[in-house]
Amino acid sequence: MAPEKEEETGRPCAGYRHGPPWVFNGSALYQLHLVKASTARAFVPRDLRLVEAFGYTLGGMFLARYHDSPAGAFDELVVIAGIVWNPPTSCAWAARVLVNSVEACRHGRKEVGLPSHVATFSKTEASALGDEPLAKPNGFLSVLGIGSTVPKQENRREIEISETKGSSTKHLCNISMPLTGSHKHHKWMGPAIRMSLPSFSGQTEDHPDLLKYSCKVECRVRPVKPARIWNPRTSEPQECSDGKINSVGSNVLADSDAQSQSISVLLSKPIFALEFSSLRMHVDAPKIVVPQCKKKEVGYSST
Repeated sequence: MAPEKEEETGRPCAGYRHGPPWVFNGSALYQLHLVKASTARAFVPRDLRLVEAFGYTLGGMFLARYHDSPAGAFDELVVIAGIVWNPPTSCAWAARVLVNSVEACRHGRKEVGLPSHVATFSKTEASALGDEPLAKPNGFLSVLGIGSTVPKQENRREIEISETKGSSTKHLCNISMPLTGSHKHHKWMGPAIRMSLPSFSGQTEDHPDLLKYSCKVECRVRPVKPARIWNPRTSEPQECSDGKINSVGSNVLADSDAQSQSISVLLSKPIFALEFSSLRMHVDAPKIVVPQCKKKEVGYSST
């Protein structure tokens, strides 16, 4: 069923009036990719510096299913363009956010300054392919105390994601991932952890200022084989220019270009993936921050 038509009002969405912080419960796949800096830079405001090495930055995706949230149950795909630096903090920058909830989409745009869009998430279960241990020891995972082996998965979930705008629908990508909860042994759920995932947002039509917000996460985490992502209906998109500069200093792409570049991010090389189960996430209200270059321009001192 297609999402309802979005109502443009100045009032906060009903479910979000009880925050911040806004609380989301569910499960997620957090996957990091090596993204070409030229691709990521198209999304990043010119006031911020992309954190890169040898022509690449760390991007990827955060794919979540919330069974309880201020907007009720919904799915979310956050396409992460890369990591940006605004002293003294480096944070993730979202290239595109897709949700199958009009309420969550409106909240993302109006309250958090995110590039949110309504989408459909069509899910099917498929026969499993045998998973393998990670090819090389992973020091980061060892620090978390969860080792470098990936348990065998019996089933996989196929998700077809399409953006919707009015009565039109445009296919974005397909994602094949381990079926959450298919493991039989509790030990494979991994350790319980707490962490904070800071992000920059804003510099959009709804929020021209640069914003910063934090997601405080409590969950069980374990390594899984990276999800396979593909776009069967179109050829892999080609890189485009770094975009046009708008009045607030952002690199702004036309929506069709932004969508194509988001696919480029998703199709980039995955490094590793973590499954978050028993996820409880507190999202704080965003705060306005001043880009470091503008602080220098007006004579502010760095904090």
